[in-house]
Amino acid sequence: IPASQVAPPTPQTPVQGPPNNTQSTPTNQTTQQSEKQPQHIECVVCGDKSSGKHYGQFTCEGCKSFFKRSVRRNLTYTCRANRNCPIDQHHRNQCQYCRLKKCLKVGMRREAVQRGRVPPTQPHHGQFALTNGDPLHCHSYLSGYISLLLRAEPYPTSRYGSQCMQPNNIMGIENICELAARMLFSAVEWARNIPFFPDLQITDQVALLRLTWSELFVLNAAQCSMPLHVAPLLAAAGLHASPMSADRVVAFMDHIRIFQEQVEKLKALHVDSAEYSCLKAIVLFTTDACGLSDVAHVESLQEKSQCALEEYVRSQYPNQPTRFGKLLLRLPSLRTVSSSVIEQLFFVRLVGKTPIETLIRDMLLSGSSFNWPYMSIQ
Repeated sequence: IPASQVAPPTPQTPVQGPPNNTQSTPTNQTTQQSEKQPQHIECVVCGDKSSGKHYGQFTCEGCKSFFKRSVRRNLTYTCRANRNCPIDQHHRNQCQYCRLKKCLKVGMRREAVQRGRVPPTQPHHGQFALTNGDPLHCHSYLSGYISLLLRAEPYPTSRYGSQCMQPNNIMGIENICELAARMLFSAVEWARNIPFFPDLQITDQVALLRLTWSELFVLNAAQCSMPLHVAPLLAAAGLHASPMSADRVVAFMDHIRIFQEQVEKLKALHVDSAEYSCLKAIVLFTTDACGLSDVAHVESLQEKSQCALEEYVRSQYPNQPTRFGKLLLRLPSLRTVSSSVIEQLFFVRLVGKTPIETLIRDMLLSGSSFNWPYMSIQ
């Protein structure tokens, strides 16, 4: 056997890895392994289906990517338990410390990971954010990642429109539509400029935004204290133009109330701009989107955003030990706000029957040169 193929001796390597030396293997086991090998070789780290040999061992894409990122960026992790967490297909993302420990234990080789193409001195947003990974000693990393999320915002909150900073001001229909357009455009333009998102395949970018645009919209509405008065919203939804039945008006009132409640609960937490940016990143990088080409990578980006938020909250709000949990618990509720109702309330006058998903795709592809069919947003 060539020396380069021999992994360090561990209890798992002979069991999990494919048979390289048929002479030392019993005949019946060789037959079983050779029949099994083309169909399903397990990842030596988590037991998921292997995609091939990576860094000296057969691993899945998720563990390969995790090991590569950890080694390239010289990340260090901490275990919150006893450094003996189970690492399998269902628990591999729960403890990065134990996952990396197992990668090394089963024989994945650090020296096999090539150095990244971008020198660490260059502030390239795709790799700059995670150069220093110890969660307990990396405030520069956290501020670096979060500052890039903040810097990606196309509008400061004050520039959403002077009306949005005056909650008691009842806005006209035109102003509501313009503000809504700005918030939707802001969500897409922000995503285009945050770390890691532009590096995803364009089909993945579209899939993520199509699923999460309404949640990002609600977060933006809360962040800029969007006035949500019922009468103008119903008018914007076309109540005067095409009279609704009483049942439909009641249903719309319920949806508006749900929207108002979500915004008010976020405002009650006094979420700051850094927290909003992290929450939006956690929402955006979801593995619930259909057809993602690299689910494990998207999942890792969501984890990074969640860790950044947790450490930021811990350092900035040390007297609020439950704050991080309260922020995360707001996220599932965002999906109770119907995306079709947001579309009807804010965008039917703007784009007519054009599906909002089509607009999002066009915004993503054309960026700041995007032209609204209704008004100029620039």
